[in-house]
Amino acid sequence: MTEQLLEESAGSTPASTDFMELAEPFRRELLAHCYRMSGSIHDAEDLVQETYLRAWRGYDNFGGRSSLRTWLHRIATNVCLTALEGRGRRPMPTGLGAPSSDPTDDLVTRSEIPWLEPFPTGYVTDDPSDPATIAASRDSVRLAFVAALQHLSARQRAVLLLREVLQWRATEVAAALDTSTAAVNSLLQRARAQLKDARVRDDELSEPDDADTKALLQRWVDGFEKYDIDSLVQLLTEDAVWEMPPFEGWYQGADAIVTLIKTNCPAEGPGDQVLLPTVANGQPAFGLYMRGEDGRHHPFQLQVLDIVAGRVTHARVFFTDDTAALFASFGLPEDPATR
Repeated sequence: MTEQLLEESAGSTPASTDFMELAEPFRRELLAHCYRMSGSIHDAEDLVQETYLRAWRGYDNFGGRSSLRTWLHRIATNVCLTALEGRGRRPMPTGLGAPSSDPTDDLVTRSEIPWLEPFPTGYVTDDPSDPATIAASRDSVRLAFVAALQHLSARQRAVLLLREVLQWRATEVAAALDTSTAAVNSLLQRARAQLKDARVRDDELSEPDDADTKALLQRWVDGFEKYDIDSLVQLLTEDAVWEMPPFEGWYQGADAIVTLIKTNCPAEGPGDQVLLPTVANGQPAFGLYMRGEDGRHHPFQLQVLDIVAGRVTHARVFFTDDTAALFASFGLPEDPATR
């Protein structure tokens, strides 16, 4: 996208040429904002590109009436609202409304559903001196939070994010969305009520670098790599949830999850699976590689874990048509032996 702007700027004014240098530091937080709005990292990348193109074309008329950061977020929000018109939400299997599934049943794929996607945390920064930190912090991209946002209308999402993540005043949000302050307050109140109903509890989640969490994660890795699946019961809460889009079923309870893995996992014994750590949505995650008929391990699934009080409460496991590309976006190699 930067190359495209450079190409287009060949005949532009000095002011619009300066825009590219001034606006680039906000790219990561704009990407996080568009991800929260859309639930898709791929859509977010396109939305950020459109934001920069619109901003670059209008920069000569910007005039500094607000900060550049505020102006860019205003454009990005409206780009998202336009893009989301007529689109359905991006759910996880638990959001489809069906009860938990029998772990011994056949898996059913629903590829036509635009599922929620994980977010590579490496796209943002944890440097407290970086202005992107507040707007793209771990908490604001947690999977549970982003999944809950999908239950809101696009305008409710926008109001909630601008008010509570970006900390804008109600009058600023009203101006950005071309509406009244009363309407903003009403949308925010309804959004908060719906999120409360979704029982988001991100504040309880353990951080990936916590010492106790690291010990738990090593036991998790051992359970898969040594094919000691029964040991996972001790790591899961009794009401833990496992879901894995694009499969529509979801599973609740430690015993059900273990049965699911043993019934549907193609691994046959120790060494068939290799797990490499990464971070997704600010949460502990693993790329799981499965041994193929060629004897090599290949990208198979991305696991993102919720950990509360030393136990796994929720595992969101992602499969895609191009798992190698998914792994690459999280800094994971195609061959785990090269790590």
